[in-house]
Amino acid sequence: MNPLSLSSLAAMSGASLIAGDSEAHALRICKDTRSLQPGDLYVALRGENFDGNHYIAEAAAKGAVGVLCDAEAPAGLPRGFGVLATPDAVTGLTLLASAWRDCLSLRSVVITGSSGKTSTKDFTKQVMKSRFQTTATEGNLNNHLGLPLSILAARKEDQVAVWEIGMNHRGEISPLAGLARPEIGIITGIGTAHIEHLGSREEIAREKGDLLERLPSSGCAILPTEDDFVSELRSRTSARVLEVGFHAGDLRAIEIVAESDGSRFIIEGSFGRAEAFLPVPGKHMVGNALLAVAAGIMCGISLHDCADALAGCELTGGRLRRMVYRGVTLLDDTYNANPDSMVAALETLSTLPCPGHRIAVLGMMGELGAHAQAGYERVGKVAASILDTLICVGKEAAAIGEAAARQGLADVQVAGENGEAARILSALAQTGDLILFKASRSARMEEVLNQFN
Repeated sequence: MNPLSLSSLAAMSGASLIAGDSEAHALRICKDTRSLQPGDLYVALRGENFDGNHYIAEAAAKGAVGVLCDAEAPAGLPRGFGVLATPDAVTGLTLLASAWRDCLSLRSVVITGSSGKTSTKDFTKQVMKSRFQTTATEGNLNNHLGLPLSILAARKEDQVAVWEIGMNHRGEISPLAGLARPEIGIITGIGTAHIEHLGSREEIAREKGDLLERLPSSGCAILPTEDDFVSELRSRTSARVLEVGFHAGDLRAIEIVAESDGSRFIIEGSFGRAEAFLPVPGKHMVGNALLAVAAGIMCGISLHDCADALAGCELTGGRLRRMVYRGVTLLDDTYNANPDSMVAALETLSTLPCPGHRIAVLGMMGELGAHAQAGYERVGKVAASILDTLICVGKEAAAIGEAAARQGLADVQVAGENGEAARILSALAQTGDLILFKASRSARMEEVLNQFN
């Protein structure tokens, strides 16, 4: 965000400026006092287990220029500290983001899908910044709070925005897309993430497809051609549609060669042919990179320049990050998990050079509801065909091990919690082994990786 006066921020958010210097300027918007910097406007949001209004005094002490809040501000705040009072801080934040979006002339690339959103966002950002001043979602701030903050982080000088949007209930994508106002919409695929709340993949496809209905006719939808909902998704937009994939489409990845530090492949199709290197392993990551390349081409970047940009990609933490510790190769894919991403990670493990044993430490997958048993069994069957050793962590993930054992995997171990899993792993890992760590975020699987020694 460019600096804005408190009076402007109040008008844009529908708030009343009841204290402070109306001409004082805020430099950023911040919702967390732990990351607050002097000159920020603090937004006091409420959640199930916290109330940001309790931290207004702390924000002021750390140098915030003011607060947007929906509760009475505490006494004793510094003289000149701005108080923007609103009936609801979330609504105020959304209105502020919408008003700031009006001020931006950038081209917006908006990404959603059941899995791969953040890696696709990272790849797209890398491609775009090779030519344009680019802003992008930090981490995976992709919900009704994260997207407004991402929009408010953009500056008027930015030429392209790459924003990620997510959902876990019906009716969430459309308002987020309306706020972001995409020119290019990317759907990474339709899987089973959040199926507990939506009930079926068909409903997930309808929800994700709401992004495409927000595209202008002059825009572009970018879709994975191998997805079995691609025809339905195409029907949701009057914009141009590009398909990318491995066997068909406007862009195709062929001759994929897995290396220890990534993948080499050829991109070919309607826009020419180019060699590419992606410093992240996995065929599914190559597919996500193709989506990013298509977006770059739609913004006027040549295929060769897009392909060259991929080599410099760095992914947000916890997404197939490769490390070597005492001769053991570790794959940190701990950020989140669903059956589709679990299978993709295991298949990646199977393609990487490994002089030792292939081991996976797998935990629970959330929001599967009645589909949980089928999801765990699917993962277990794939695990049995790839792994030498499987360590399941927690009661829910034990179902993966049971399915793998039924398929003939001899070495299946179940740990009750992360510390136990780390001890099991430390006892059996040897030089040359390749170990994958993956689970839903709530399982805190990174604890196993960090405790492994």
